[in-house]
Amino acid sequence: ECQDFWRFSGVARDCYLYSRPKKHIADVRITPDLDAAYADGTLSVEVDAPANFTVELFSPAGKSLETKEISGKGKRTAVFEVADAQKWTAETPYLYTVKVCNLEKGAVTEVVPIKAGIRKVEIKDSQVLVNGQPVLFKGADRHELDPDGGYVVSRERMLQDIRLFKEYNLNAVRTCHYPDDPYWYELCDRYGFYMVSEANLESHGLIYTDRCLSHNETWLQAHLERNQRAFETYKNHPAIIFLSLGNEAGPGKNFEACYKWLKERQSSRPVQYEPAGLKEFTDVFCPMYADYGTMERYANDPKAYRPLIQCEYSHAMGNSCGGFKEYWDLIRKYPKLQGGFIWDFVDQALHRRRADGTLEYTYGGDYNNYDATDNNFNCNGLISPDRVLNPHAYEVKYFYQNIWTEMVDIKQGTIKITNENFFTDLSKYYAEWNIEADGKCILADIVPDIKVEPQSSANVQLGLDGSRIPAQGDVFFNIKYKLKQADGILSAGSQVAYDQLVIAEAELKDAFAESKKPIAVDLSSAKTIVKGENFEYQFDESMFLFSIVIDGRQYLKDGSTLRPNFWRAPTDNDYGARLERRFAAWENVSFKLKNKERYYADKDKTTTVVAEYQIIATDTIQLGELALTYRINEKGQIAVNQKFTPNNDAKAKPNLFRFGMRLEMPETFDRIDYFGRGPVENYADRKLSQPIGHFAQSVEEQYYPYIRPQETGTKSDLRRYAITDIAGRGLQFTSTKLFSASALPYTMENLCPTKEKRQYHSTDLKAEHLTAVCIDGAQMGMGCVNSWGAWPLPQYCLPFGPYEFEFVITPVK
Repeated sequence: ECQDFWRFSGVARDCYLYSRPKKHIADVRITPDLDAAYADGTLSVEVDAPANFTVELFSPAGKSLETKEISGKGKRTAVFEVADAQKWTAETPYLYTVKVCNLEKGAVTEVVPIKAGIRKVEIKDSQVLVNGQPVLFKGADRHELDPDGGYVVSRERMLQDIRLFKEYNLNAVRTCHYPDDPYWYELCDRYGFYMVSEANLESHGLIYTDRCLSHNETWLQAHLERNQRAFETYKNHPAIIFLSLGNEAGPGKNFEACYKWLKERQSSRPVQYEPAGLKEFTDVFCPMYADYGTMERYANDPKAYRPLIQCEYSHAMGNSCGGFKEYWDLIRKYPKLQGGFIWDFVDQALHRRRADGTLEYTYGGDYNNYDATDNNFNCNGLISPDRVLNPHAYEVKYFYQNIWTEMVDIKQGTIKITNENFFTDLSKYYAEWNIEADGKCILADIVPDIKVEPQSSANVQLGLDGSRIPAQGDVFFNIKYKLKQADGILSAGSQVAYDQLVIAEAELKDAFAESKKPIAVDLSSAKTIVKGENFEYQFDESMFLFSIVIDGRQYLKDGSTLRPNFWRAPTDNDYGARLERRFAAWENVSFKLKNKERYYADKDKTTTVVAEYQIIATDTIQLGELALTYRINEKGQIAVNQKFTPNNDAKAKPNLFRFGMRLEMPETFDRIDYFGRGPVENYADRKLSQPIGHFAQSVEEQYYPYIRPQETGTKSDLRRYAITDIAGRGLQFTSTKLFSASALPYTMENLCPTKEKRQYHSTDLKAEHLTAVCIDGAQMGMGCVNSWGAWPLPQYCLPFGPYEFEFVITPVK
């Protein structure tokens, strides 16, 4: 059947025997509703009992509201009317308690307590409404998996998942692709999550063939039973907003029968099924991995009358979730688009203890060479198996947040706060804000009370002295919204939203200073040597810088050079689109020095070295020409200009992964100090969750151990980036344009030894005792639409064409 997960044998759920009176309550079915004004509520309690019974209703605070005694036998209904009801939503998960007591000769023989939520779900004007509001579904798909327990997920682990959902602003979950442990439904009721409850029905292996089981009447009863059991078991949970017929089992009359049965059994919830597309047996258009263009075309199609909520989108495999902003720009723009469920929540990998006693994550193919496997394709989560956040989770938290800030007049201390919640105001939050100038805090305070109604905006006065705000430099306003006190599963002080607003941005100036006195240049050998008072730089015969000695200390690792770089260790999304093959010409290009006489030295002041190359791919394709120009001054600064002129007649014109340069430094240079986005790695299409500021970190913590090693550690929108040793000695990189950079304890060759080596883990990396540095004028984005062919958006790609990047290397003392 293949529900996109590991295949284990054994018992994964509780199995138990229990006894009940022979004359027992057969069923309880609770149907909530609201009046036309969404104010007063009703709870219809249908009980199938052998004799008389009572139904008692308790408020969310535990107060008994009303008791009804019903006589007779069989199915009978008690209806409770609740004035000004406390309504259940993901924002306000109020739960009433319904207590049904079976009576025999006046004595209570059985008590069945059930938590119930008063709420109304309907579809109007191409939108799903909860209690009359067109809520946004900020969701993820969640498989039940534990790195040690497999399918067996403890209650503690489930509670941990609930906390992470709340902390990272998710308000919806899809139980892919089967009903979950009953405790998960209780938690979603209690803490507030909109749920797509999916039946355990998938025939993936036949979905694209004529033998698809959804058309075969022999399998009709099996289709019906799985949907009926899923519904009857969990029907009373208010968290369930949608019922899903199954996953990837094809369209067909068997599913039409399931749809009809569910709609006849209940009408209070929409029923959805992705393979139905726009056919009649789905109430929601719930595609998988619809790209931006598809979503926008649907939103503008007047004939498209269903709400669009993607049941799977933003495939979070490896270093991913680039372009998430663009998804939510569309969702917030078009009412018909109401969100989606990220695939998926947690990386599906298992612990295995290595011979040295350390744990590693394993994936498909790690246990034998004969079982069917998709290798690491189940590792596509927002979090790791141990529930450590993958870096892209921060971007999701940012764009899923419900509080947004805009600048009105910072000199007057006025900002605008928008509340994207649909049911709750912002009174339970306070805000911490500061203003940073060139990475240093100059003003800070709090907003103790925030009064903004749901789906509204309000101007807020900060009470700051505007005259203290610099008019120039890099000046940013930062604000964080936090809980005043514990709320549900979140503790007091939990941050729920943040924004960074630009007050002023400094013009990036050239840090290079022309020399005022001559520098010694030795051209007597095949090498070129440039000397100053406290430095000596050497270029090899290919005119690459291979020695940087400052105060007698070597800053380049033996065998390393400062050299052009157009490659990265491919990400899972890169592999999925076969970009490592499409861009292969750039991986191991050779540089043919066109004319050695083209380099020269100005012996009077600044020393200039020029080298021009033909760039030749491994298959002898001439990709174009590259000019490298180095200017060196008396302080030891090196201004590097890298200019690529493409060969427009080349047989192949592949895109680039990046355009920049790389070098390796000794491992003693193990610290970075930078002004740019951080502290978490970020990229051109995944960076807004990371504020611009001053950060000091270690090289070791730049590497994030994705389940399969790949590109990691880049920081973008850099103004300056320095790599130093413990004493503060090192190299600083600056540019007249924003750039990106990374410093890792591994080279990209170590991160990606061969394209064919599928079984590779972070624990397989070999210590290299170095710091591998990449300085990029540009790097391709990560993308997120899917991991089997989609590219990042065009504005985040580097097409074959001319590029130029200039940066300055400054010795740091």
